[in-house]
Amino acid sequence: MKSLSYLNKYFIKYKWRLLLGVLFIVGSNFFKVSTTEFFGNTTDDLLAWTGAEGEDDLVIFALKKGGIFMLLALIAGIFLFFTRQTIIIVSRFIEYDLKNEIYSHYQKLSYNFYKKNNTGDLMNRISEDVSKVRMYLGPGIMYTVNLTILSIMIISNMIMINGRMTLYVLLPLPLMSVLIYKVASRINRLSASVQREQSDMSTLAQETFSGMRVVKAYGRTKEVHERFSESAENYKTKNMKLVLVNSLFMPTIFILIGLSTILCIYLGGLLFYDKGITEGQIVQFIIYVNMLTWPFASIGWVTSLIERAAASQTRINEFLETAPEIVNASAEPFDFNGSIEFKNVSYTYPNSGIQALKNVSFSLKKGESLGIVGKTGSGKSTILKLLLRQIEPDNGVILIDGQDIKEINLAHFRDQAGIVPQDVFLFSDSIRNNLRFGTHQDEVDDDKLIEVTTMAHVYHNIKDFPNKFETILGERGVNLSGGQKQRLSIARALIRHPKLLILDDCLSAVDTETEEIILTNLKKTGAITSLVVSHRISSIRNAGRIINLDAGAIIEEGSHQELLALNGEYAELYKKQLAEEKA
Repeated sequence: MKSLSYLNKYFIKYKWRLLLGVLFIVGSNFFKVSTTEFFGNTTDDLLAWTGAEGEDDLVIFALKKGGIFMLLALIAGIFLFFTRQTIIIVSRFIEYDLKNEIYSHYQKLSYNFYKKNNTGDLMNRISEDVSKVRMYLGPGIMYTVNLTILSIMIISNMIMINGRMTLYVLLPLPLMSVLIYKVASRINRLSASVQREQSDMSTLAQETFSGMRVVKAYGRTKEVHERFSESAENYKTKNMKLVLVNSLFMPTIFILIGLSTILCIYLGGLLFYDKGITEGQIVQFIIYVNMLTWPFASIGWVTSLIERAAASQTRINEFLETAPEIVNASAEPFDFNGSIEFKNVSYTYPNSGIQALKNVSFSLKKGESLGIVGKTGSGKSTILKLLLRQIEPDNGVILIDGQDIKEINLAHFRDQAGIVPQDVFLFSDSIRNNLRFGTHQDEVDDDKLIEVTTMAHVYHNIKDFPNKFETILGERGVNLSGGQKQRLSIARALIRHPKLLILDDCLSAVDTETEEIILTNLKKTGAITSLVVSHRISSIRNAGRIINLDAGAIIEEGSHQELLALNGEYAELYKKQLAEEKA
C-alpha cells in the first residue's frame, strides 16, 4: 500500500465528493435493509391474516404494502445511482488527472530517458497501469466502504433477531472471501500472461504491416505467417486456461450462497418450532445472507484489485520519481539574437560509453551558416542535440548570445529554432495540420502554406494531390516519398519564421538539382543563423564555414574553397562524391 499513498493528494482534492459518496452509500444501504425488514414484517402479517376482513381489505393491504416496498426499493436505487455518480466519477477524474500528470512528466524528461525506455513500456504505464489504479480508486473503494456499512447494518439486525443463528449462517462467507481471493489471484496472473501475449501478437502484426514492402520484397510472407500463427496459438492456449479458471468463479459463489441459505432454512425451522423466530424473520435472514454475499465475495476481489493497483502504481511512481536531467533554469523572456559558441565541448553517451565529441570549439554570429560534415558516428548529430540542450555536455560550455545555455529560458530559445531532423516524423493527419504543427497559430492561411512549401520545393507535388493541403497522410507519412517527407519537414520548420535553422542531413533523399533549389531558396530567408549537417558536400559547400569531424574531433575547418586547398580528407571526400555524380 506504500506506493498507493501517492494517490492521497487526489483523495484530498476530491474529498467532498468522496464524502458525499459515502453518505449516499449509507442512504442506499439503510433503505435496502429497511426494505428487507419491511418484507419480513409483511410476510408475518400475511401469514397472520385470518381472512375475516374480506377480499377487498386484502387487496388494499397488498397494494399498500406493495407500494411502500416499491417506494423503499426506488429510494435505495436512487441512492445507489448517486453513489456511482460520485465515487466512480471521482475515480475517472483521478484517472484523468493521473494520465495528464504522467504525460506532462514524460514531456519534461530528457532525451536519454527515451533512449533507455521503449515506447511500449511508456504506453503501458499511462494506459494499462493507470486503468488498474482506477479500479482501486473506484470499485475498490466503493465496495470496501459498502461492505463495511452494509455488514454493520445487516449483522446488527441479524443479532437482534437471533445471535446464535447469525454466527452459523455467516460462517461460509469468510471462507468464500478466501476462495474468491485465490481464484481472482489466479485469474489476474493468467490475465497478465494473456495481455503480454496479446501485446506480442499486436507488435508482430504492426511490424508486419509497417514493413510489408520489405516482407513482400524478400518473399518472407510464409515465415511471417508462421510466426503470427504460433503467437496466435499461444494466445488461444493461455486464453483457454483463463476461461477454465473464470468458470470456477461463479460456481464457488453459488455453492457457498446455497450453503448459507440451507443453514438459514434448517436452523430457522428449528427455532420456529421452539417459538424463537417467526417465518418473516427466517425470510429476512435468507435475504440478509444473499445481500451480504457479494460484499463478502468482493473482499477477495478487492484485495486482488489492490495488489494489482499497488504493482501498477509502483511502476508509475518509478517514472514520476525520475527527475528530468534537463531543467529550464529561467522564466525570464529570451530573445535569440543569433550568436552561438561552443567552447571545448565534450560528450560521452552514458549507455554505450562512446565519446561522441572531444573538445569541440566553434562560433557563429547572427546570419552566419555553419556546415558540419563527417563520417557516420563522427558526432554531427550530437552537436545539434547539445545545441538544443536535449543532452548536457560532460565538459566545456555552450554560449547563446554570450550566455551559458543552462541559464537562458530554454523553452523560448527552442521556440525560436526550426529543426529538420534526420529521421523525419510526420503525423497521421492532413498536410495542413502537419505544417501548422511548426507554429503556435491556430489557423494558417493558404498563402502562408504555399509560401513555405514553395521554398521547400514541395508545393508542386501538393497541388497535384486531389485534396491538396487537406490530403491525409498515412502513418509517419507512408504515402509520401522519402524526398517529399523531407521537404515537407523543411516547410514545417520554415513556417515558424525561425531565427535559428538546423538541418540534420535532411536532404539525403532528394536529388542534387532539387537540393540546390532548396538551398538557394533558404538563402533568401534573410539573417537566419543556420547549421547544416550532411554527409554530402553539395549540401554544405555554400556555408560560410565548414567543420569536418572525425571520431568526435574537428580535423579540418574553413570555407569550401579553403578546405579544398588543404587537399585533406574533405577534398578527398569531395572528389569521390563529384566522381559519383558524374558517373
